[in-house]
Amino acid sequence: MAEHSPTPYDGSSSPFTIGLKPLDPANWIDIDETYDAQMGEKRRLFDERLADVLVAEDSTGQAQQEVLELLSAHLTGRFPERFVLGGDGLAMARAGAAPPAGLSPLHRASLLVQEDLILMRRDETGWRLAAGSLCFPSSWTLTEKFGLPIHQIHQPVPDFGEGSRNNELIGRMFDRLHQPVLRFNWSIQASPALYHPMSDAGRDERSETRPSRFGSVDVRDAAFIRVERQTLRRLPLSGAILFTIRIYLDPLGRIGKDPDRARIARSLAGQLLAMSGDQLDYKGLTADRDRLVAALDAIASRPFHG
Repeated sequence: MAEHSPTPYDGSSSPFTIGLKPLDPANWIDIDETYDAQMGEKRRLFDERLADVLVAEDSTGQAQQEVLELLSAHLTGRFPERFVLGGDGLAMARAGAAPPAGLSPLHRASLLVQEDLILMRRDETGWRLAAGSLCFPSSWTLTEKFGLPIHQIHQPVPDFGEGSRNNELIGRMFDRLHQPVLRFNWSIQASPALYHPMSDAGRDERSETRPSRFGSVDVRDAAFIRVERQTLRRLPLSGAILFTIRIYLDPLGRIGKDPDRARIARSLAGQLLAMSGDQLDYKGLTADRDRLVAALDAIASRPFHG
């Protein structure tokens, strides 16, 4: 696998679970060899689809500024070879020009890191999505979820909607969050696209029709494992919670190049086989599950040649 790509599908994280782990604040943001390419794609999306990838309630200015200042302090301390403080005391990339004047703090913060940035604030309805920069959505739509509380955001997710035990646990976890935490999620898609939105209506239609996403091609060439590295931390001044999402994409066939390929492939195959019908429908894998499992079995049994 790529040097820095996490592999939560190797059994270290289970799908459709909360799975929070303590996060060392020094490792809050991840930067790897895909930085320039992903930031270029972010800039393109901001130029071409700004209203789709950046939303904010007017009252979130303080929390946005807090995000930008926290990121600036972290990036210039953790990655001084890449970031330097600009004239306004906020981070900018050493190799690039400062962000244009007039950008919102959240927009500017998003132009520093590969992570997408979501701000959650609490009111009488619970924790709501009050602002967000989401250039690399994993089959959801920012404008559709904007302003909604967690239980409505998670309504399509099996066992995470309103009234579920997981939803209650998430609400309590948000209320009691004092230290940064980390979790992973993964899915499988049929292209290497980072911008991968989907509406709830589109997801419902996919669940009803259950189409194959790979046609007649070899899924080892056409399937991409999409990993989300998610962090949560409370902002000390505003009390909002910042949710970051970092995306990694690897071709399914790349598992075969890992010395530990047999264990990883068998673990992923086992997780696919263990999913319920609702879970497979949610991830859009119902029609292709057996083909993916067969491909993973073949990878697991093939001799490793480096």
